[in-house]
Amino acid sequence: MGSINRILIIGATGYIGRHVAKASVALGHPTYLLVRDSPASAKPERAKLLDSFKASGANILNGSLEDHASLVEAVKKVDVVISTVGGEQTANQLNIIQAIKEVGTIKRFLPSEFGNDVDNVHAVEPAKSAFEQKVKIRRAIEAAGIPYTYVASNFFAGYFLPTLSQAGLTAPPREKVVIFGDGNAKAVFVKEEDIATYAIRAVDDPRTLNKTLYLRPAANTLSFNELVALWEKKIGKTLEKVYVPEEQVLKIIEETPFPGNIIIAISHSVFVKGDQTNFEIGANGVEGSQLYPDVKYTTVDEYLNPFV
Repeated sequence: MGSINRILIIGATGYIGRHVAKASVALGHPTYLLVRDSPASAKPERAKLLDSFKASGANILNGSLEDHASLVEAVKKVDVVISTVGGEQTANQLNIIQAIKEVGTIKRFLPSEFGNDVDNVHAVEPAKSAFEQKVKIRRAIEAAGIPYTYVASNFFAGYFLPTLSQAGLTAPPREKVVIFGDGNAKAVFVKEEDIATYAIRAVDDPRTLNKTLYLRPAANTLSFNELVALWEKKIGKTLEKVYVPEEQVLKIIEETPFPGNIIIAISHSVFVKGDQTNFEIGANGVEGSQLYPDVKYTTVDEYLNPFV
């Protein structure tokens, strides 16, 4: 594959960004992180994270999406750009596209996706608008002729599995479980470290060029009913199951203030509509666990063991 690609990560102190940064360094890529503040001026938790990145060999660059000059200078140093910015900054990725166009030497751009495939969703508001913002970024990348990979990694295991997606709980349920819809739609749960590893493996793989990288590991593709059955087997107990029909789920979304409503709207898209698995992966997509069978991903079964 020639020389190893230099990677710029924008949003490296965020929820998924920190895992992507660690994976980039671990897999031997010269890694650059664009951050707003230096470790000295950052809040303690963030400063500690930045110090750990520096200690691991990552290069910290100061700048932001709003500072065009800093963005261009950062992009000039690398071959691959990965954005892991949060939802409130999705639209600002147009600035990254502008900088990549200006520099003209980037081999691959991975925009901030890391969830459902936004071109294949049946979401209601407010998730609908959030997904549409990501679609706009996709179309802008394509219109600019920038080489890309979209990472449709589906659910972060850490968001959903520790409570089995039960509101107000801090551990998986032991008595009762609330299930949206009939519980039969298949969802995909992937540990954050594994998502990061698959993403970094894809950056210089010709098989992922201008394609969507889907993560659908077989052992982690489960319906809610299957997930509950797996948990029941582990704790040796049958839970009371409360099924919430779609009309009621929609009413809950309407009555829940932001940001709670967006989480429920995404759950509706996945657990009721089946948006992570209700379509075949076509010619414009590839599946990560098949491309990289050597990656030993954490299964849902293994993930739940510490909670027993």
